[in-house]
Amino acid sequence: MLLQRLTLYSRMDLQRQLCRSLTRPLTQVSQGRANGSSFAHRSELRQAKRIVVKLGSAVVTRGDECGMALGRLASIVEQVAMLQNQGREMMIVTSGAVAFGKQRLRHEILLSQSVRQALHTGHNQLKDMSLPVLEARACAAAGQSGLMALYEAMFTQYSTCTAQVLVTNLDFHDEKKRQNLNSTLQELLHMNIVPIINTNDAVVPPPEPNSDLQGVNVISIKDNDSLAARLAVEMKADLLIALSDVEGLYNSPPGTDDAKLIDIFYPGDQQSVTYGTKSRVGIGGMEAKVKAALWALQGGTSVVIANGTNPKVTGQVITDIVEGKKVGTFFSKIKPAGPTVEHQTEMARCSGRTLASLLPDQRSEIICRLAELLYERQEEILDANKMDMDLAVNAGHLPQTMLKRLSLSPAKLNSLALGLRQIAVATQDGVRRVLRRTRVAHNLELEQITVPIGVLLVIFEARPDCLPQVSALAIASGNALLLKGGKEAANTNRVLHQLTQEALSIHGVREAVQLLSTREEVADLCRLDKMIDLIIPRGSSQLVREIQWAAKGIPVLGHSEGICHVYVDAEASVDKVLKIVRDSKCDYPAACNAMESLLIHRDILRTPMFDQIIDMLRTEQVKIHAGPRFASYLTFSPSEAKSLRTEYGDLECCMEVVDNIQEAMDHIHKYGSSHTDVIVTENVDTAEQFLQQLDSACVFWNASTRFADGYRFGLGAEVGISTARIHARGPVGLEGLLTTKWVLRGDGHTVADFSENGTMKYLHENQSVGQPLAGLRDSN
Repeated sequence: MLLQRLTLYSRMDLQRQLCRSLTRPLTQVSQGRANGSSFAHRSELRQAKRIVVKLGSAVVTRGDECGMALGRLASIVEQVAMLQNQGREMMIVTSGAVAFGKQRLRHEILLSQSVRQALHTGHNQLKDMSLPVLEARACAAAGQSGLMALYEAMFTQYSTCTAQVLVTNLDFHDEKKRQNLNSTLQELLHMNIVPIINTNDAVVPPPEPNSDLQGVNVISIKDNDSLAARLAVEMKADLLIALSDVEGLYNSPPGTDDAKLIDIFYPGDQQSVTYGTKSRVGIGGMEAKVKAALWALQGGTSVVIANGTNPKVTGQVITDIVEGKKVGTFFSKIKPAGPTVEHQTEMARCSGRTLASLLPDQRSEIICRLAELLYERQEEILDANKMDMDLAVNAGHLPQTMLKRLSLSPAKLNSLALGLRQIAVATQDGVRRVLRRTRVAHNLELEQITVPIGVLLVIFEARPDCLPQVSALAIASGNALLLKGGKEAANTNRVLHQLTQEALSIHGVREAVQLLSTREEVADLCRLDKMIDLIIPRGSSQLVREIQWAAKGIPVLGHSEGICHVYVDAEASVDKVLKIVRDSKCDYPAACNAMESLLIHRDILRTPMFDQIIDMLRTEQVKIHAGPRFASYLTFSPSEAKSLRTEYGDLECCMEVVDNIQEAMDHIHKYGSSHTDVIVTENVDTAEQFLQQLDSACVFWNASTRFADGYRFGLGAEVGISTARIHARGPVGLEGLLTTKWVLRGDGHTVADFSENGTMKYLHENQSVGQPLAGLRDSN
């Protein structure tokens, strides 16, 4: 029965996730912490060799406090076993013996009472039976063996051996017993056995009231929090993971209006925390956990407090913590010099609201000042960029296309400044523009107006020119902005951000644009769903896919792939075909709007036009991958395409043959990415059919795919190209960064009521409803 319950937890799927996240050489795992000091940053937790996992009562027991939460326990056991098999030394400090024993004893008492009652009454009809209050020590004595048997059965599924160790205060305070305990645990770890430790609750005396956590050498084992801390320090563990029924440490009791989860807790922050009541089970509480965590931190062990009660929400919490992900509260001795990303987000949102309230001319003035600074401080920008280029070239890991994106030049900066001035002009028609206005009743006017989205997070790779472009669009649309740039452009980004904040300062909104320079992983930023309103990735298709996967509760604006097609119709002009195909593929092969697939009408094969297309591609050194149908027409064909859905990002393309325009559109719908697709033809009817029926963000007739660009569209710049169907689509400029809100202005005398059929009626003297005001269309 137990094994059947365990199989319900999708063991194979969990293993795949864990294996993906833990594929690191064991040489890294075995490093551990240096010089016996705790880790300073979450990212260093990947080096943890010896780990103690403390399972609180709320984690291992069911909601009725009688019996074990088998599902949660199965997930935890799987993670611990996988970490153990990765070469780490795992120890578990567990609660649950009392709950296990309570379930067992209740069952025995009920069975005994029912038998006695049946014998006494002469029939099987049972009357109300009251259960006696069960003493905790008796429950612990009855539950220890069953709890250990459960762990053994679970760990056996992963070929992992376990051993039970029961301890009391004397085992730590008596020097001889302490040495024996240490020796036993060291030997178990040496033999690759997972020790499962618990206080011997069957015999343990009540904790001494005046004995508490008072330094590295004195600790009272009054609960499993203090036991785990004492054990972690005694065994020189690198990491203590304390799992409870809350997400981590909050600055005030969870559930209160102002409660905020603390990401990193420092010893000096104790006075800023207000503790609530303890959990539904157990004898500790958050205050006890914090005291134990600080005691362990003082002894050189890093600590994370996190939620272990909901695997569907928290995911693989143990392995996520070991991977350095932003889970729970991390205890650190070292406080970073700069603000946290949460603090930066709050500053950006506050300053962004002021930015949105500025007049259009004021926001335009900020952008124009930024454009001037690109001219005035050109030398400073190029010096910083040269430092980045030299570092990248010496490192030798960036491909040529990435180096080209990283590089800035005077011409590039001049073009950037020109684009910013275009955005400044467009600012006049941005925020608070009235889209529609309706008089819904006498003295009751309804407006729909444009407003900023809120806080934008833009993640971009080695492309520093993205920073002023996106900053200008955010300023024009009144949005707060968080920028996360690639480390390859760190020096250039720093200078450009300083110039942006200098421009913002002229109207007192310096903090509206923030450059994130902390150790935050992209996946951690994508979890800030209560602080960030929209994520915009600028970079490779892999980056976009990773962000789309990681952003669980935040909308992502972008495209995962740029598989753009050019369809050459039977009635195409050869001169136009050669120009369009050359520009689409060869102008900038790494761009997302470069052609990746060339579709040729069957009638063009073996014609002079076809020969000229092939000769041009060969001259431009474009490698051709033949689609299956195209390959069947050729005796000696180019290499066959492995997939018709490939974004090459280089001087390569797929070529395929189609019979007609319908087949071309079907091919694009099946293998394209809804980015940009082109038809080359002189037939107006054919072109119109393509333009109207093809479902892509950009559809062109006799024009290069490279025209799918915000600057060429007259947007000044773009934050990216979206292939989504909700909100913005295609090149996203100023308007794509705005949403709307409804504003209703009344005189206080008109009220609304609902009739019996559910429609709204307005109560005022003989006033018609839904009357549009002059110059604007009706909201209906």
